[in-house]
Amino acid sequence: MDILRMGAVSFLNSRPLVRGLERWPERFRIRYDLPRACADLLHAGAIDVGLVPSIEYLCGDYRAVPDAAVVSDGPVRSVALFAAVPIERIRTIALDTSSRTSVALLRVLCARHFGIAPGFVEHRPAIDAMLRAADAALLIGDPALLLEHALKGLQKIDLGAEWKAMTGLPFVYAFWTGRPGALTTADVIVMQQARAEGEADPDGVARLFFDGDPVAQRIGGEYLRENIQFRMGERELAGVERFYGLAADVGASGPAKSVEFY
Repeated sequence: MDILRMGAVSFLNSRPLVRGLERWPERFRIRYDLPRACADLLHAGAIDVGLVPSIEYLCGDYRAVPDAAVVSDGPVRSVALFAAVPIERIRTIALDTSSRTSVALLRVLCARHFGIAPGFVEHRPAIDAMLRAADAALLIGDPALLLEHALKGLQKIDLGAEWKAMTGLPFVYAFWTGRPGALTTADVIVMQQARAEGEADPDGVARLFFDGDPVAQRIGGEYLRENIQFRMGERELAGVERFYGLAADVGASGPAKSVEFY
């Protein structure tokens, strides 16, 4: 069989879904990129399947791998708005250019939950520079997880917790996505087995990812145990569909559609 070109997110939260696939180099060739770049590679046909931000599913004729995703059911810790002023006083937000899903989620929360209408400016993910350019900053991934915001006098507004407060549903940040026919049934089974293996060993995943950094290893293991889930069942799908509908309503995405699976 041909080698599948796989794209995965370079953050810690993707590694439980990927680690087991690295033992199958004859079938899966994996590259790591920021979420937005991973999505762009999939859209361009440069990879066959990508662990891409969930909003990107709306951008093409795609299918998803069943029951394998990056999810939070409450606080996520790695997708957050950092602000030096109360939320009702936020007038401008610097947006981390790494991901489109978190940007769409923030736009939904501003319009439907926070009750603010800030201006948005894209910015590289560097908190000090972002807060010189705007009242608040959206950061995602490992930089958001590890930022010691209290030392900088910042409020951290967890977008996973705010989504759960607004909807009562989990939020799905990313899932394996590809074009119809890209994966066989055997591929899907291996990918689900890899997920089960990775989610069973969060501390081991964090130790490998943050090699040589005991503080980050401890934070990462706790994060994978307590904040991130890797299954996409009925409640998670309901969360995806609610997100797609709200994102379309506020102009943060194209038309909503249902997720179809391999």
